[in-house]
Amino acid sequence: MSLRPHPRHAPKGPVVLVVMDGIGRGAGDEGDAVSIATTPTLDRLWVPGARAELRAHGKAVGLPSDDDMGNSEVGHNALGAGKIYAQGAKLVNAAIASGAMFGGALWQLVVEHGARGATVHFLGLLSDGNVHSHIAHLEAMLAEAARSGCKRLFVHALIDGRDVPPKSALEYLDRIERYLGNLRTSGIDARIVSGGGRMHITMDRYEADWAMVERGWHTHVLADARQFASAAEAVQTFRAQHPGINDQDLPAFVVTPIAPMVDGDAVVMFNFRGDRAIEISRAFDDDSFDKFDRVRRPAVLYAGMMEYDGDLHIPKHYLVTPPAIERPMGEMLAAAHVSQLAISETQKYGHVTYFWNGNRSGMFDDGTETYIEIPSDNVPFEQRPWMKSAEITDRLIAELRTGRHQFARVNYANGDMVGHTGAFDATVLAVECVDLQLGRLAKAVEELQGILVVTADHGNADEMFQRDKAGKVQRAKLTGQPVVKTSHSLNAVPFLIHDLHRADHYEIDADRASHGGIANVTATCIELLGLVPPDDLEPSLLRFR
Repeated sequence: MSLRPHPRHAPKGPVVLVVMDGIGRGAGDEGDAVSIATTPTLDRLWVPGARAELRAHGKAVGLPSDDDMGNSEVGHNALGAGKIYAQGAKLVNAAIASGAMFGGALWQLVVEHGARGATVHFLGLLSDGNVHSHIAHLEAMLAEAARSGCKRLFVHALIDGRDVPPKSALEYLDRIERYLGNLRTSGIDARIVSGGGRMHITMDRYEADWAMVERGWHTHVLADARQFASAAEAVQTFRAQHPGINDQDLPAFVVTPIAPMVDGDAVVMFNFRGDRAIEISRAFDDDSFDKFDRVRRPAVLYAGMMEYDGDLHIPKHYLVTPPAIERPMGEMLAAAHVSQLAISETQKYGHVTYFWNGNRSGMFDDGTETYIEIPSDNVPFEQRPWMKSAEITDRLIAELRTGRHQFARVNYANGDMVGHTGAFDATVLAVECVDLQLGRLAKAVEELQGILVVTADHGNADEMFQRDKAGKVQRAKLTGQPVVKTSHSLNAVPFLIHDLHRADHYEIDADRASHGGIANVTATCIELLGLVPPDDLEPSLLRFR
């Protein structure tokens, strides 16, 4: 665990790592809000010898293939760990393919409930975005439950439109309806019974809006929402009544005949990503829950796809063990008595703490660590694309000037959260807001003779329109307007180092960077702190003169 002093580098001031969430390196065309934005600070700092483009998706962050988008969870895992670990989707794929999930004691208990006549409910995000869930995982579980004798299999479909095209809900509903229809031919009562947009019900995170979870509870558990004959009818009706609405914002619905959860049922939350599954899991599991009135709490067996919080053990029961991330950067620096600061607003606070620390809550050493959460506004992100970037920067600069912090990490959420709305002009402004704050921060770091490191966890704002296989922007047939994209991109992300003294004794190794990913940032920052990174990390990107 011990880190030795670096033989060729000793910083004078703090090392500050900025994660520009969702700001990647795009095609530089009409769909690239990052390149269209006015970014004088990024332009000024993007200099030869101090810049690189790093991979932040696919195998570089532990996902199954390079067709898989990166996301904030795995991105911050990689940034904090400095290694590549098999992540959610990959772990679940392996557990299903090997049969390990279905051979486990918990799954056997789930299907025993169903075989006795109880209902097995499957709750989760219905898409193939592979960020929070995958529809193929749901289909595999439905098939196995049917083979095990379960006769009542109900799906609670959270509508995506965020990690997949914004109006793609009917495609996924049609796919799962056909699958459920095949199960019904064998005498199984298999159907969708509730749903709603993921940003309207159930999938809140970091306790930003418990009302979302309460609406989800009423919808899924109590069957208390607007009734429709089918999920497709609900989507079509809401779209007609709310022109321009994206799938992620669709209101809640239940499908008749209604099917509330009752004592003796089993509930499987099939999302594998933790941040947006924790709160609904707490509502099911927590005996002393006080965030809203649950009205009725049925005695059900609740199982998560994975353990969503390893320290707080949420949920109590889960099907697949999450990655065991050993010795993340925060733990190594704490052991070396390097003082650390982590700061962001609510929307990404857990990313610079929990995910950064290898899916652990709390600090490694409260004597040398400081965590600061700036409360996010509870308004649509496109209405305030500046979010809390200025307040974060105010507090960060004030903290740095105390001299207490040797290493600071900060996440600016704007590029990701506003990019997900699909609002192009707002996203351009969001990127410009980050650049403005980056300029303030760079000046402060210079005054402290520190080093500023800037990167991102994945792309998003850099690709705001759908593209065809040739990479051209897709356009709607009737209007000729670009087709909006709200999901992450597969683009590389920027990496730069701003150090007034850098040119004299080190630079970024271009060859190493060309093969590198964001996991290499960890060892790089450790070297910039004047320490020798362990050999088992992805190598530093620095080459000393």
